[in-house]
Amino acid sequence: MIGAQSVDHLRAGSTSAGGKSCARRRLSVVCSSSSPTVAPRVSSPIGGRSKPLHFLHVDDFDKKEILHLLERAVEVKALLKSGDRSFRPFNGKSMAMIFTKPSMRTRVSFETGFFLLGGHAIYLGPDDIQIGKREETRDVARVLSGYNDVIMARLFAHQDLLDLAKYASIPVINGLTDYNHPCQIMADALTIIEHVGRIEGVKVVYVGDGNNIVHSWLRLAAVVPFHFVCACPRGFEPDKETVNRATAAGLSKIEITNDPLEAVKGAHVVYSDVWASMGQKDQTAARLERFQGFQVNEKLMEAAGSQAYFMHCLPAERDVDVTDAVIESPNSIVFTQAENRMHAQNAIMLHVLGC
Repeated sequence: MIGAQSVDHLRAGSTSAGGKSCARRRLSVVCSSSSPTVAPRVSSPIGGRSKPLHFLHVDDFDKKEILHLLERAVEVKALLKSGDRSFRPFNGKSMAMIFTKPSMRTRVSFETGFFLLGGHAIYLGPDDIQIGKREETRDVARVLSGYNDVIMARLFAHQDLLDLAKYASIPVINGLTDYNHPCQIMADALTIIEHVGRIEGVKVVYVGDGNNIVHSWLRLAAVVPFHFVCACPRGFEPDKETVNRATAAGLSKIEITNDPLEAVKGAHVVYSDVWASMGQKDQTAARLERFQGFQVNEKLMEAAGSQAYFMHCLPAERDVDVTDAVIESPNSIVFTQAENRMHAQNAIMLHVLGC
């Protein structure tokens, strides 16, 4: 179980699972240079990979590694919340942030987190980089690898992310694609640990569209055991291959249903998202009709029970996918969840950079 932990070793000097010191007084050995004359960075916690350590899907890592990342998130969050700004493992490091999909939370959480740990983040918006259009993805990957220490990409097409990682010689972090959103799910797991006390064995019920958030929950369920239910309208179920992957892992109880009222009973967490994501706004009217009965409202939360927390990855369309009363209720933890994007991502960046 992950709980509150001492952060003294972060102040005085911590050691990564690979043995590299990330202490303030030994910043010179935190991370290797990205110079082409130096071999690509190896993050030894994964077992001696000779290629950059990317963060593309949560189940690219095993349970031990996922829980370790969450432990780091707890530790670094506690340090930052204490007001201590002297832990700067990213001093002298730069991160390229590629956005073909704009986002307030993703940009601010990554940019602020990297800055608070000593680094400098560079925003590259849709007009700066047109992945696969103005310039081939493999060329973008190689160019940015020569300038930076890590790339974060928030893209539409998942294949663009895979191509970016294939050709980059530095770590690539998935900030979101149409297929999945692993950084969000790590923040969600951290939030659940803080409020429920654990992630293993909890019942998480997602109500809404079987989208990229659901795919990431399913991929987490393939490595960490818990009970995951997706309640969605017919025709809006998650990707079958991803469902089968989670089920075949044999660790978690997986349910896909069209009955939200029954699904939420006994849930530790009721989770929602917008019904029409970015790129689907032309379907808004049709989706509003199809998603009737899937709004998270007071009736649904009452059916879940008093123990149930409400979570939402935001932005929410109040009184559409969730009522204003639910999102403002004492059991709503959406704003802690949003803050935890930064802390979970800090842990991810520490990990892929070998700190």
